[in-house]
Amino acid sequence: MPRLATTLHTQRLRLEPFDARHLDGLNAMNRMPEVVRFLGGQPETRDQTASVITRVQRCWATWGTSWWAFIETSSGQVAGAGCIQYLRRDAAAPEDLESLVGKPLEIGWRLHPDFWRQGLASEAARGMAAFAFERFPIPELLAVRHPDNVESGRVMDRLGMHQRGLEPWYGTTVATHVISRAEWLRTRSGA
Repeated sequence: MPRLATTLHTQRLRLEPFDARHLDGLNAMNRMPEVVRFLGGQPETRDQTASVITRVQRCWATWGTSWWAFIETSSGQVAGAGCIQYLRRDAAAPEDLESLVGKPLEIGWRLHPDFWRQGLASEAARGMAAFAFERFPIPELLAVRHPDNVESGRVMDRLGMHQRGLEPWYGTTVATHVISRAEWLRTRSGA
């Protein structure tokens, strides 16, 4: 039975599950070298972005989670994108999405450079982490980043994550960060 895609709201953002309405904004962001610098380095074509949107819609239907477009509420622009999804060791996504269920859940994000250094990644990450811990019975939430992506590491720190070390994910070695459910609940209660 297909699962419902969930829209999230933060103070300045509306997180909408990827769909065709987001194609132009997502492609404008994902074709920028400074955005993909730590994400494989290859700007996306419009067709690649469209293909990603189709795959993400399959993920939402299968898992009940995947990627959101970050819509800045004051302008209506795509400010970024983020996800709660299952991590995988291989670079390529498997055709059988069910095969990833049970793997650790990952939180991730990227922003259009026009929206850098405004706290939007941290704001969206808090909303997505809350979704993950409320929706799934997970003991912990992971985040991965290119070891040189210091800015993403700072967002992970602000989220209350700590670095676990270098680990093999997505066919490469990445810095892996983690927050446990207990740590998340402590940060939420202000303890």
